[in-house]
Amino acid sequence: MTDDTSNPALHFGRELQRARLAAGMTLAQLGPVVGYHKSQVSRVERGVRAPTEKFAQMCDTAFPGRGGWFHRFYLDSRQWSAMPPWFRPWIEHERRAVNLRIWQPSSLSGLLQTEAYALAQLRTFPGATADQVAERLSARLARQSILTREAPAPPMVWFLVDEAALRRRTGSAPTMADQLERLLTVAALPNVTIQVVPNVAHAELTGGFALAEAPRGSAAYIETALTGQVFEDIQVVLELSARFDALRTEALRGTESLCLIKEVAREWRQQATGENPATQAQTAVSA
Repeated sequence: MTDDTSNPALHFGRELQRARLAAGMTLAQLGPVVGYHKSQVSRVERGVRAPTEKFAQMCDTAFPGRGGWFHRFYLDSRQWSAMPPWFRPWIEHERRAVNLRIWQPSSLSGLLQTEAYALAQLRTFPGATADQVAERLSARLARQSILTREAPAPPMVWFLVDEAALRRRTGSAPTMADQLERLLTVAALPNVTIQVVPNVAHAELTGGFALAEAPRGSAAYIETALTGQVFEDIQVVLELSARFDALRTEALRGTESLCLIKEVAREWRQQATGENPATQAQTAVSA
């Protein structure tokens, strides 16, 4: 990702200027086409003014050869604005990936979260307003579309899930039960593998990371308590790949992982309904 894509308004403006010049148009000529004065178009091109949705749609009308890029980028940039600046560069790597490998200790990856689980987690961030939480929630859920998209083909994704995340209450008991059942649904996708890392000592307790492999190169994302960082250096990617493989040797097999998720989901569901295993067993026998 180039530097200007971390500033959506600036990137939009540069692409608009590039399209206008390629079409041999002046600002004065483009203005009536998009329905704005040339001075307003100039401010958008310079990144001084962010485009509106209507402006982006009119740009697609003016430049049909871009295949709807302007409105699509506008919608994507709204997701970016809801994410921390250090995370935005990772989004592009995530979207371009053909293979993703993700490890996140203590909690579940945003690509796996239900709306209720994500909301409960986002509400724990200090200082976040209701509007900020709503924007971040929408952006997080929108990212999940890469798992089931039709074009381009969805990436092959390998999640290593911490057993502690299955048992750490985030929100209510019904929220946890629904969340773990969601894991089972996602694990059934042909491009997704989920393995549980049991509660044992290992070298990757201190922080999570993700790896993205794409035809034009690989990248890694490392997260800390305060920030995150994207690395494109091949040595960093190779080192983290080795760590992911080492951690995978500590994980339960796929079938064992699914059995454990089902078991813990059942425990959360029992808490949600107020029933204990013995009561359920008696009901089953007498039915």
